[in-house]
Amino acid sequence: MKHITDCTILNNGVTMPWLGLGTFKAQGDDVYKAVKLALEIGYRSIDTAKVYGNEEEVGRAIAESGIPRGELFVTTKVWNDDQGYDSTLRAFEGSQKRLGLEVIDLYLIHWPGKDKFKDTWKAMERLYEEGRIRAIGVSNFHVHHLKDLLQDSRTVPAVNQVELHPRLIQQELQDFCGAQGIQLEAWSPLMQGKLTDDSTLAGIAQKYGKTPAQVILRWNLQNKIVTIPKSVTPSRIRENADIFDFELSSDEIKKIDSLNQNRRVGSDPDKLLF
Repeated sequence: MKHITDCTILNNGVTMPWLGLGTFKAQGDDVYKAVKLALEIGYRSIDTAKVYGNEEEVGRAIAESGIPRGELFVTTKVWNDDQGYDSTLRAFEGSQKRLGLEVIDLYLIHWPGKDKFKDTWKAMERLYEEGRIRAIGVSNFHVHHLKDLLQDSRTVPAVNQVELHPRLIQQELQDFCGAQGIQLEAWSPLMQGKLTDDSTLAGIAQKYGKTPAQVILRWNLQNKIVTIPKSVTPSRIRENADIFDFELSSDEIKKIDSLNQNRRVGSDPDKLLF
């Protein structure tokens, strides 16, 4: 992992960049400019979702970038209200149209919910087998959700995108996904800025002439976790990409692991039921 375009290989052979731009809560011209800048800097992975309300702006920035489609990796997600077989097929076509893309690189179930995700997954398997999606996966799935899904699926999820940061390392989930060949991906990797004053991270950052945020993102990569920090601030978009010229020691990774408190900034998937 020495360059912003370096990729992991998913369980179906598709390559996915280790670093991407998250766009949660980014709207209108802000997200359009953020995606444009990120692509100019060298990002090649952009993460969005129907519920973010920004797929059109993301698609416009991609279209205007001039970057060959084959060099880009675009992720979007089916929202809770759209779960179910037929509604997932309709939701996908809506995202496809808003993004202006014939093929989506990665399509995720946004949250497991209570009892619809298996029907949603069957629709996604159909879209995948038809070649309209290059890889399918899930988001916010605990181990028990994954086990339940795997009992009745033809396709092992390529990715599980979850809240993951030094205060919530989710080691059991990391181990399970690793054993099943499911690539783990971190949303809110910086815990919404709540870790910038941590003394352990600050000390490591000072050693390398980096920021605590850069240390956290590097920790993600060295733990083989795809990471998608969200920002619309140009300086931070650049800063988040500047993590490929240093390497944390194994002791430093263990120190960061030890910061775990099982603390979330987002919802617990077992409590967000629909």
